[in-house]
Amino acid sequence: MNMFWAPSGELPVQASTPEEITRFVVEAAVHAPSVSNTQPWWFSKDSDGIGVHADTERRMPVADPDGREMVISCGAAVFTARVALRYLGLVPRVRLLPDPDLPNLIARITWEGQTPPADYERRLFAEIPRRRTHRGGFDDEPLPAGLLATLREEAAREGATLRIMSDDHQRGALSAVVEAADHALRLDPARVREQAKWAPPPGSQRRDGVPATAYPARPERTEPAFPSRDFAHGHGWGLPPSGTDVRPRSAGAVTVLTTGADQPADWVRAGQALQRVLLLASSSGVSAALHSQPLEVPSLRAFIRESLTGGAYPQMVVRFGTTGQAAVSVRRPVDEVLL
Repeated sequence: MNMFWAPSGELPVQASTPEEITRFVVEAAVHAPSVSNTQPWWFSKDSDGIGVHADTERRMPVADPDGREMVISCGAAVFTARVALRYLGLVPRVRLLPDPDLPNLIARITWEGQTPPADYERRLFAEIPRRRTHRGGFDDEPLPAGLLATLREEAAREGATLRIMSDDHQRGALSAVVEAADHALRLDPARVREQAKWAPPPGSQRRDGVPATAYPARPERTEPAFPSRDFAHGHGWGLPPSGTDVRPRSAGAVTVLTTGADQPADWVRAGQALQRVLLLASSSGVSAALHSQPLEVPSLRAFIRESLTGGAYPQMVVRFGTTGQAAVSVRRPVDEVLL
């Protein structure tokens, strides 16, 4: 029998059956980040372990025709499940894309043997329900010493590369690409309609999409400029400003997460690397803002690859920084995603 703590850290729970372990793992996995909080996954349980499946009905076909962002989201859920198993002292074994006849089966996760979790694994688990995607600028405070180097190392453990845009010209070029993509996507009526589908109004009872409690009502300007998506679509929804200062806020540390190839297995690895660095950053009091807009425009994604990432394939633009703002997200219940 395994004794562990619930994600709230309050009540001890006993897990004595594979069903109880599975439910605990899925309760953690649903907190993974996903594009527009579409939560494009479902989970299955059999006698051998847990299956993580892509829910293609939740793919955004206009923004993500190849399913790349959907698979990255599922990869983040896979890593979160691994952390939950380690928190229980179980040793996960993961097979990515294990069945060619089932392309939407992203991973099969089994567990074998027991080893007490390391302190850093406990810390990562504690951040699973706390981590939030930030949508705005950051405070003018330096990151903890050595954090970016550690994040690079953690991404490498999952087969991805976190590239730091430390040069002003690199940051300026990437900022311009994000701005160009944001303007281009707003001019596409099909993309605007699709994004609006995943941006419910205030007071909505939906447990998916980006609620008005998860972004600022007034888009925050950063220096250099990294605009966030306009989820409110001019309605004025969102969190009220934290102050009266209208000066641009810091863009934070700007990075690009890349992979050496661009196949579904690479997208899964990118998702696992993304969640690993997000949880580690959160454990250090650092928030992250994600930008996928320029990666949804083929010509702009190609520019980033050719000019900024040395030929590696960009999978996500990530900014890191500190902020006192607190967003509130939503998640679907376990019974809706565990079959």
